[in-house]
Amino acid sequence: MNKNRKLPRKVYESPRLAALELLIQVSEEDAYSNLLVKEYISKHRLSEKDGRLMTEVVYGTISRKITLEYGLTNFVEDTSKIENWVKQLLLLSMYQMEYLDKIPVYSIISEAVEIAKAKGNPGIGRYVNGVLRNIQRQGPRPTDTIKNKLKRLSTEISIPKWLTKKLIDEIGYEETQKLGESLLQPSKVSARVDINKISRDEIIERLVSEGISAEKSNVSPYGVVAEKGFLAGSTPFKEGLMTVQDESSMLVAPSMQIEPGHHTLDACAAPGGKTVHMATFLDKEAGGKITALDIYEHKINLINENANRLKVSDVVETKLLDAREVATTFEDETFDRVLIDAPCSGLGLLRRKPDIKYSKNKEDFLNLQQMQLEILESVVTKVKVWGIITYSTCTITSEENKEVIDQFLEKHPNFEKIDIVGTEPVSESYHEKMLQIYPHQYQTDGFFICCLRRKA
Repeated sequence: MNKNRKLPRKVYESPRLAALELLIQVSEEDAYSNLLVKEYISKHRLSEKDGRLMTEVVYGTISRKITLEYGLTNFVEDTSKIENWVKQLLLLSMYQMEYLDKIPVYSIISEAVEIAKAKGNPGIGRYVNGVLRNIQRQGPRPTDTIKNKLKRLSTEISIPKWLTKKLIDEIGYEETQKLGESLLQPSKVSARVDINKISRDEIIERLVSEGISAEKSNVSPYGVVAEKGFLAGSTPFKEGLMTVQDESSMLVAPSMQIEPGHHTLDACAAPGGKTVHMATFLDKEAGGKITALDIYEHKINLINENANRLKVSDVVETKLLDAREVATTFEDETFDRVLIDAPCSGLGLLRRKPDIKYSKNKEDFLNLQQMQLEILESVVTKVKVWGIITYSTCTITSEENKEVIDQFLEKHPNFEKIDIVGTEPVSESYHEKMLQIYPHQYQTDGFFICCLRRKA
């Protein structure tokens, strides 16, 4: 690939070239695609329509990477012998050919060949054309010929084999299959409505008038869900009547049983979605206040921006602090409620952030568990007697969820698990006073919540 060659404008402003360059960066630098999408749309001067296509191709190719790579093996004997950019071009073209119905195959192949010639040379163009024509005629290598059951499932749901095995060990083969298949479906967009100011019915009416089709969430009484549409660009969002938030994370604030005069700590707060939800239960006149911590200045700014837009800044105070330093920063029994929305592996977010499944390993779960326990340890004396610590994560591993709670309670018998308020809509995910939501159960993010009350 000649990096210094100036590409023809038609090729440069192609959403497929933008997708290719983003995929190259992700594969070579372990970059996260969700952080790069806007940059590449701007860089390649893509229209709104082309931006959507680029985003679809990027997320689809990453989500189905293992399936696509296996499907390619009948046509490319050894992918390590071709340049990475050529491999990525073949994969993203295969994704379109197999999973995007509205684009003619001849158009996909033709543009792939033009990109190959422009970035490489006519010979690479002919090579790409030959491979893709063969795939068109024969179809990708079928997975049903894989004899090993674990490898076959891993390939079909495009989750690494070690992680597929872990999920099978925890939830069984059939549930793992359902989970994996659900992650390949497009994610929905959801928003939390400030029902103190406006009803969900009114919000839905206003969104519809702006061309956004939405309905009430079945998971949270505060949520609305849109199949399509830019909720963050809507008038209700700009007016601070709602904020974009996943349905499962809307269950956190109600679980804490916050009263108007409570002093609450959000120990790992950024970007502030749960902070501002908790703030809606507080009243400044009654002495209500939330202290929101994070370790990065730019993330503190995000929390403040959210609080200002949603008009709850009068009860939100931000502080630049590592949650593990709470023990040496605040007096004992300062807080009525503490939320630890702990740093975690993020495996519950795989539908929206598919890169995560390729970048994690088994050791990560135990390393994160250590940090999670350190944060819990730091706040243990800072909550008042009969106060509540709510522990939550956006992951689905037992090491980061149930095991953390078990180890904490074993060391601190003066705490007990209590019933979680608001679990009725998600009752199939509620066991032993712990809520573990998997992404396939309600088409939400995976999420974990447990509420711990201090007895003495």
